[in-house]
Amino acid sequence: MLTLIRRELLDNLMTFRFAAAFFITMLLVVANTAVLIRDYEQRLESYNTAVKTHQQKVRDTKTYSAGDVVVDRAPNPLSIFNVGLDKRLGNQVAVHHGFVPTLWDAEMHGSDTTFLNIFFAIDIVFVFEVVLSLMALLFAYDAIAGEHESGTLRLLLTHPVRRSHILLAKYISAMVCLLIPLLMSLSLAVILLTGRGSIFLKTADFLRIGGIVFSSVAYMSVFYLIGLLISAVARRTGTALMVSMFVWGFLVLVYPNMILAALEPLHDSEPRAKSVFSQIQQMWEHFDTERKAFLTNDSVPGESTSFGIGWVGYNFKRFREDSRTLRYYYKAGAHFDEIDERSQPKVPYAQNYYRFLVPLTISTAERTWIVRSQGLKDIFVQPAKIDRTLLKLSPVGIYDAATQAWAGTDLLSIQDFFDAARQYRQTVIDYFYDKEAFESRQWFSADKGAVDWRTLPQFSFQRSDIKINAKRALPDLFLLLITNVVLFIIIFLIFIKSEV
Repeated sequence: MLTLIRRELLDNLMTFRFAAAFFITMLLVVANTAVLIRDYEQRLESYNTAVKTHQQKVRDTKTYSAGDVVVDRAPNPLSIFNVGLDKRLGNQVAVHHGFVPTLWDAEMHGSDTTFLNIFFAIDIVFVFEVVLSLMALLFAYDAIAGEHESGTLRLLLTHPVRRSHILLAKYISAMVCLLIPLLMSLSLAVILLTGRGSIFLKTADFLRIGGIVFSSVAYMSVFYLIGLLISAVARRTGTALMVSMFVWGFLVLVYPNMILAALEPLHDSEPRAKSVFSQIQQMWEHFDTERKAFLTNDSVPGESTSFGIGWVGYNFKRFREDSRTLRYYYKAGAHFDEIDERSQPKVPYAQNYYRFLVPLTISTAERTWIVRSQGLKDIFVQPAKIDRTLLKLSPVGIYDAATQAWAGTDLLSIQDFFDAARQYRQTVIDYFYDKEAFESRQWFSADKGAVDWRTLPQFSFQRSDIKINAKRALPDLFLLLITNVVLFIIIFLIFIKSEV
């Protein structure tokens, strides 16, 4: 067995394809890592600037109702390995009492240079998806067919050598040769990462990188076994090479794009969106009816929200968006720049109005959130899950999903941020209740002093624990491993029954 492995290993190491695999992988991974690190540093700088700007904006606000709290999502350093959705989805979202934020309400801060945009999707995993899969097929296409053509296989089987040992030796030697450029390029990438002062990797991050490496090995093994299967069936190197290139092009380039294009018409869910949006509108219209009824029945004639108090600087009203994102919300507040002596008697009426209005706004927003969240799942999340499931019929889709989960750039990891934003919204509302802010004079006027925002709870978000990343990645990793086992069994059954 050791003699067979040594023979196969030397044969592979002395070939031009090994040298090509080594230098191409090293060049692409190291060059792209340097570019991606620079891109990450720019995104991190934009994030830090946005956090300071948003915090300063809140501190400069004089009344509670005018305070716009915005929370920001920091870039993930492991997006250098698989950018996933980390860069494609919004990274800042407004938090206020009249609206429950979701993934579809986020905006983007920061800007990318045109040069860096060229490398938007060329992360390390993308290089492996394309280059290592191709190299694995090139190592495998003539592994059996080449020896069958040259007669080497017949000569080898005249000795007391088991066919299973021949297959295993070919597999082990080829995987060792493919592991060399993989591990060397990843090692250099990690050295570049740890050498930059802006990137801090914890022990859990190195475990996540280890998961990415293991998934990469399983992915590369799948394509080697696919090539070995073609080599065992074709028996001619020319035929095996052409079939291998066709399979590679279909699985890596054609199929993923074909699935996305074919399923695009299924995403037409305008009727469902309109139905959900109509329900949300009805809830807010009912809210508006209650609001107007309160103004009609209070002691101040008419339905004016200024109550005849001085000059209104801002008057927050209803904000509507298109029915596609189901956004429909209300900000209850106003800012009276000055309250003169004649307006003083009207202040209690304004306080009483906002004591009633703001809790009603909060409860309406939360009731609409129940309808909206289910609608968004049906309209956006379910079609995305169907796409992801069909993409997993290709090893590329499985590998991409597994590495996104390890890196924390998958959809679930991005949604973790918005779960934290919704929890923070409730924290801010509880803070306002504790301060009795809704019924206070400072809700709408700073004539007796501006709001002290220093006691406002700060938003904090930590990436998911390594156990959660592993739990999300293991199903896809298991699929890769099962695919390896099934392919090896099929190759073994074909090889032992074939005539030489």
